[in-house]
Amino acid sequence: MVVVGAGFGGLAATKALARMPVDVVLLDRKNYHGFWPLLYQVATAALSPDDVAYSVRGAFPRQPNLEVRMAEVRGIDLEARELELDHGPDLPYDYLILAPGSVATDFGIPGVSEHAFPLKTVPDAVRLRHHVLRQFEMACSRPWSLADGALTVVVAGGGPTGVEVSGAMAELFGKVLKGDLQDNLAAARPRVVLVEASDRLLNAFSARSRAEALRTLTKHGVEVRLETTIASVSAHAVKLGDGTVIPSQTLVWGAGIKANPIAQCLGVELFPGGRVGVDPDLSLPGHPEVFVVGDIAFATNGKGRPLPQLAPVASQGAKHAVRSIGGRMKGQASKPFRYRDKGNMAIIGRRSAVAELPGGIRLGGTFGWISWLALHLALLVGFRNRAVVMVTWGWNFLTSGRGSRVILDLHPAPSQTARRPRPLVAERHRPPRPLHARRQRLVSAQRRAAAGTAGRGKIAA
Repeated sequence: MVVVGAGFGGLAATKALARMPVDVVLLDRKNYHGFWPLLYQVATAALSPDDVAYSVRGAFPRQPNLEVRMAEVRGIDLEARELELDHGPDLPYDYLILAPGSVATDFGIPGVSEHAFPLKTVPDAVRLRHHVLRQFEMACSRPWSLADGALTVVVAGGGPTGVEVSGAMAELFGKVLKGDLQDNLAAARPRVVLVEASDRLLNAFSARSRAEALRTLTKHGVEVRLETTIASVSAHAVKLGDGTVIPSQTLVWGAGIKANPIAQCLGVELFPGGRVGVDPDLSLPGHPEVFVVGDIAFATNGKGRPLPQLAPVASQGAKHAVRSIGGRMKGQASKPFRYRDKGNMAIIGRRSAVAELPGGIRLGGTFGWISWLALHLALLVGFRNRAVVMVTWGWNFLTSGRGSRVILDLHPAPSQTARRPRPLVAERHRPPRPLHARRQRLVSAQRRAAAGTAGRGKIAA
């Protein structure tokens, strides 16, 4: 049994396979599980990367039928039932569960892939955080950079990711960095601009929740531009569809995703967004031994509409796939997958969130915020992560601070490439340090005396 992907779907499938009489191999190109709903807090210095990432091996410390491999799938041979990996021999399988997740898509808009900051992985969040903090430091030392939009952040996409990033950025600017860089910020007036192509925010929510989100963001100083598209992006500006040019060096891309490119390895026809069509039980048509779950699967509900690309869909789909495999091993027919919608949540800012639960229950404001915190705290993997995040949230709320504001230059910036340090080998051949003046005179006298002795010796000879 091979499970591809250590996201929500992969972990749910692996955990469900613990009690089955099968050998399980869990593959992922990373050695950690990332809790993507909290990535925006890493990007805005509210949490550290370790708080939202957990070792895959550590998540299953006592599962004897499990083998974890850090590898990337490069090809899938459906007929031979083998996976081609980026290193090592091909991996055979009897059953395969594909749950690799999704990646960001730029919709072909010029400049997005080169200049935008996606928010799909932990490195994406760290890169965005370092960039934003570096922009503030640059504004302090080089005030003329403000005219180029150094402190203007444009967020593309009015879904939960875009709303949460916009609210968190506004809080970072207005409550945290304002105290650190008071004079510069007073003159600079940082901007957060949220751009959404449709006429509403949080399209999956009710009209009341959408209105609350818009009202709260506007109150926090976020400029919301609805029915507006992004035409192009450069290093110093974002051009909108109506011709407006916003000077900005930071574009956070939350406008859309597409299925992981692994879907192309199947050699089947793909649906919009690169998703793979599946049978009602989530198996691949013509290959009942292969199951496709999560963001990569084009599964539909009872009304024929595609299911959203959300973590609950992936987790429930993975568990259903395991149940189907268990039934087939016993000679039983599999049942169609039925997704149970448990509601939607989105946090807007401090003490402000919207939550819509089954049964028509709706929470907003402080109560919605508390429910959002409690749910995400419970869904985090690992007791250590839950404890650290809970304490950090409490500290941030009481102090309005952000502890993760360290800029780490993991890779040298282009402007620093001309000042590369000398190789370590050269350190062994460094020139001698200059001697003390008195010692230098003593050495010179000894050399002159030695030279005079040698000269007298030659004359005598």
